[in-house]
Amino acid sequence: MPTDPDPSPQPGRPIELTPVAPGVWPLILGGAVTVLGPLFGFLIGTILGTERETLGMSPIFLFLFLGFFVAGAGIAVALLGLRRILRNRSATAA
Repeated sequence: MPTDPDPSPQPGRPIELTPVAPGVWPLILGGAVTVLGPLFGFLIGTILGTERETLGMSPIFLFLFLGFFVAGAGIAVALLGLRRILRNRSATAA
């Protein structure tokens, strides 16, 4: 079995991967849901049109309203992620 006669390291800079702080992903995903919730609600309402009514309301208004509820849930997730980041930062600083 041949072995490499030159055990020197490979050329280039070594790469060190550092993990992100706990709570970063909920913050990012909550922010994305917050932004995209009302947009998708308006899109779905527009696709359904204004000819028919659902629960006595236009589908555009109804689904935009539901999109705002989804955005509120996204804000809650983002705030929980931010709280986790801040708690982790204060725990590592002490």
